[in-house]
Amino acid sequence: MTTLQNRPNTALLVIDVQNGVVDGAHQREAVVANIRSLVEKARNTAVPVVWVQHSGENLERGSDGWRIVPELDPGAAEPLVEKSYGDSFEDTSLESTLAGLGAGRLLVVGAETDACIRSTLHGALVRGYDTTLVSDAHTTQDNSEWGAPPPDQVIAHTNLYWTYETAPGRTAGTVATDEVDFGAGGA
Repeated sequence: MTTLQNRPNTALLVIDVQNGVVDGAHQREAVVANIRSLVEKARNTAVPVVWVQHSGENLERGSDGWRIVPELDPGAAEPLVEKSYGDSFEDTSLESTLAGLGAGRLLVVGAETDACIRSTLHGALVRGYDTTLVSDAHTTQDNSEWGAPPPDQVIAHTNLYWTYETAPGRTAGTVATDEVDFGAGGA
């Protein structure tokens, strides 16, 4: 269980599902559809949805590429955290946002698997959160021209190692979209 005191709640953390991040990403349509399904499930069971949006040199704030994809619509009352580093906790309001929600358990979805998703997974776990990756609701671009494995292998490897990740007093793991049951307190 989480090592964070008085944090019994679960939150769905949607990372960088922005036009300029997921355009051309591996299985983009299926992943975005899974994320949309999870957002709807979370909303229907009063589980908070927290949106994370990256900006930087190639992703200028306010540009079309910076915007959340049109298939997803962050609710006006749902927190949106802006970031400029891979780990969504670094130099952002994410920790205080989650504390305000009483969230000690995170379900993580979004992009990119081999950058912001991995960084945030590790950042959450070391900060005391129980951290579950939704195995079919994250994606990445093809970075094989720079020596990375193909996207399907990056995703499979991340799912494999996060399934077995451990830390004292915290849980990690993976779950498929259709296995997530927010009504039962999470996955």
